[in-house]
Amino acid sequence: MHKVLEDLGKTGIVPVITIDDTEKAVPLARALVRGGIPCAEITFRTAQGEEAIRRIAKEMPEMLLGAGTVLNTGQVDRAIDAGAKFIVSPGLNPKVAAYCVRKGIPVTPGCANPSDIEQALELGLEVVKFFPAEQAGGLEYIKAISAPYPALKFMPTGGINADNIAKYTAFDRILACGGSWMATADLIRAGEFEKITALSREAVLSIMGFQIAHIGINANGEEAAARAAALFGTLFGFVPKDGNGSIFAGDSIEVVKPSAEGHCAAGTHGHIAIGTNSITRAMAYLERAGIVFDYANAKKDTKGNITSVYLKEEILGFAVHLEAV
Repeated sequence: MHKVLEDLGKTGIVPVITIDDTEKAVPLARALVRGGIPCAEITFRTAQGEEAIRRIAKEMPEMLLGAGTVLNTGQVDRAIDAGAKFIVSPGLNPKVAAYCVRKGIPVTPGCANPSDIEQALELGLEVVKFFPAEQAGGLEYIKAISAPYPALKFMPTGGINADNIAKYTAFDRILACGGSWMATADLIRAGEFEKITALSREAVLSIMGFQIAHIGINANGEEAAARAAALFGTLFGFVPKDGNGSIFAGDSIEVVKPSAEGHCAAGTHGHIAIGTNSITRAMAYLERAGIVFDYANAKKDTKGNITSVYLKEEILGFAVHLEAV
């Protein structure tokens, strides 16, 4: 898959922006980035779309910009010249899609049925826009239509909002969702950039689904670990479950035994496991905020995907790691 599309998948959401005042373009982009969304699809629905892309690309090169509602090859050229890195179209125009493929430009055409999808596959595409998502059947339809095409990813757009985006992005065939509720035309016109930042952050955190999975407490010996787990059981009814390296009291408290060599587990006092809907997206989100991960000791599944990874820095003596939920 093209790196641009991979990067969109790491964010999980692509704001679909219609802008009619180019003076608002850069402040809007900054608001989105502050909210944790370093990408946007600027539509060609207005005459100002091209110039908005140009200004953002110049002032904020870290922003991953796409051009939306692209209907012909001339618009493709104008969008790329302005600084767009990917192209989005409402439907599957074979001429436009083939033109982008020849030039090595990532393109996600709108597809809503198997015939569209098979044309896209014939063109060599790996990601398609599903539009209009909710009106065309929503997530259940995507799950049904995706079954014959196991290598294809979808970017649903249309009817996606704060209430349903987490449901969409939890499905592993969804690359990212397009949406406009966090940066509506009215909010942009009114210059409500703080509101746009707040709505963007809410959307990102909804996709991540951060929650405390369990808390680990380091014990200084096996007997101490057993006593602590038993006490949690006596006091709160958390049934102890003994394992090789630790004893769980219920599902949320892990009392960690020292190793056979007497070494303590991660963290001065213990560890906190933070569950997330997507480790890949969560890591990208936190790395943009300056967090460093201990990749050398990350756990992976048989496909090489990270399933658990620690932050380099402890927090008040507790190591912190992400894990899939």
